[in-house]
Amino acid sequence: MSQALLNNKPRILAVVGSTASGKTALAVELALRHGGEVVSCDSMQIYRDMNIGTAKPDAAERRGVPHHLMDIVSPTDPSGYSCADYVRDARAAVDDILSRGKLPILCGGTGLYLDAFLRGGTFEVTDSDPTLRRELCELAEREGNDALHAMLRELDPESADAIHPNNVKRVARAIEICRTTGRKKSELDRESRVPDCPYDATVIGLHYESRALLYDRIDRRVDIMLEQGLAEETRRLREMGVFDICQTAAQAIGYKELFPYLDGMATLQSCTETLKMATRRYAKRQITWFSAKPYVSWITVDEGGEIKDFKDIVNNAENLFS
Repeated sequence: MSQALLNNKPRILAVVGSTASGKTALAVELALRHGGEVVSCDSMQIYRDMNIGTAKPDAAERRGVPHHLMDIVSPTDPSGYSCADYVRDARAAVDDILSRGKLPILCGGTGLYLDAFLRGGTFEVTDSDPTLRRELCELAEREGNDALHAMLRELDPESADAIHPNNVKRVARAIEICRTTGRKKSELDRESRVPDCPYDATVIGLHYESRALLYDRIDRRVDIMLEQGLAEETRRLREMGVFDICQTAAQAIGYKELFPYLDGMATLQSCTETLKMATRRYAKRQITWFSAKPYVSWITVDEGGEIKDFKDIVNNAENLFS
């Protein structure tokens, strides 16, 4: 594929869709055909030691194609990893790939990350103060969510209008930004909303006519994860203190659903069904998110209740950016 510029913008690809939709296989095949490298767009695959539960592709699935922004953060790092961090790191990875004459292919289901990357805004990575954040959450527990929200309204009325008082995590984060940077979160948000994407981006979405077929793929993926040792990985991560330190990991689908089993409070079968249901609901939210984005070009990957031939799927994807 030519790396010719359109309107002086370098060309990139992105493959999006719900979990278990086949994004990785398509992105890798496109990379092999067009001299590309994959940039992960997954908020959980950035973490080291979290492999099975995040469906991180192994060496066989990567087929020799370089993958970027996987295993770059320790889940026990208290500073965490934000959307702004991702935009910064993804830009660096994409620009490096382009500088070597390769095709960057973003691949993942974290719509917020991709949306922020494509907006092209200049994100200011703000300082983090976990101690302050914890104190603010404790204040909400003692005095109520409205008291914390009132504190935010004094500092940043615009953010207070945009964040519900019961969303304590976001309220606390907005206050933290004000106190650690001396600037309002609403100001930083406005600066980030530059509508002109710096890249000529083709975003390919994988669509399933049969929701039942997608859900069956999700259920089978969960079964495979358990066969690969998901319960053991969850136990090991708990012993490392990952879920106490990293709230993102603690809320991630794929781990917390197995806690009752590990604690002897439920059977593995019941926890497995809970995990499958949670994953199907997450897939539905992903579909809703991406369906609302006008920059996504969709290809249908199934017909008559069966997955189409993989070569046909790849060829249909190529037609969108040829």
